[in-house]
Amino acid sequence: MIRIDDLALFVRAAALGSFSNAAREVDLLPGQVSAAIGRLERELDIRLFARSTRSLRLSSEGERYLPYAQEVLATLREGREHLRGPAATLEGSLQISMPSDLGRNLLLPWLDAFSRQHPGLALRLAFSDHVTDVFRDPVDVAIRLGRFDQASYVTLPLAEHNQRVLVAAPEYVQRHGMPGDVDALRGHECLPYLLGHRVYDRWAFLVDGRKQVVQVRGGVVCDDADAVRRLALAGRGIAYKSWLDVAADVADGRLLRLLPGCGEPVPAYLVCPHRRQFSPAIRSLHQFLGGHFQEHLQRYPLEDGARAARAGQ
Repeated sequence: MIRIDDLALFVRAAALGSFSNAAREVDLLPGQVSAAIGRLERELDIRLFARSTRSLRLSSEGERYLPYAQEVLATLREGREHLRGPAATLEGSLQISMPSDLGRNLLLPWLDAFSRQHPGLALRLAFSDHVTDVFRDPVDVAIRLGRFDQASYVTLPLAEHNQRVLVAAPEYVQRHGMPGDVDALRGHECLPYLLGHRVYDRWAFLVDGRKQVVQVRGGVVCDDADAVRRLALAGRGIAYKSWLDVAADVADGRLLRLLPGCGEPVPAYLVCPHRRQFSPAIRSLHQFLGGHFQEHLQRYPLEDGARAARAGQ
């Protein structure tokens, strides 16, 4: 008979790529996790992992079995939560992945407040601009910016009308002038970003309803959105950032919004692999964050940002 604990350890070991890391999460010894996987393999009569002294990866059979194991655990969790009822205290842990700049400078205080409201729920926060694979990475839910293949995920909107905007520090504009249009960016020092070993130096804009792509250049390229914002604040160049990330900087005059009529939609979503993972904790988190995003955008509407930029010209 398959043990539920063995199934859970298989899913965690697959996500973490390590028996040791899976053992550490639940305060077991690596040998105990290895024994659990061995029991499960004997019950199934298949090899779940391809093991070596240096790596651990799923076998082809393990790859095919993983979604079924995840579905079983999700079904059990859903049944337990249904029996406990909607008024039950949130307990357990919730692993959340989020972009670096948005996470550190906007979401962190909100998530701290959410944690204080639910002391029985342990939050595990991952700040990274790597696009999290919510099917494979060790997260329960991800907060994402931008458009993606929603057919492959289940998404809940947080800030549907967020946009990417051009910003620069006042001292940069004083030294180099204000670009007259997006084509003029070719002659400016810009701050491209690196994601997945790829440099994103072709910036896309909606100009009068039409898409326009501009090749930009810059002396500094980095893979951290928070670092890009800091470089912009230091006057190092022009950044193309989510409005959520820079709205307060624009309102306080630390950054100027350039070319207010140009930008690109980058809605914010809460993302899960499938609907069964929308636990009471995730539903509560969505409601909580949705209210804070709405308040933030009401406090810093894009129109105000445009007026601030024009005032700096």
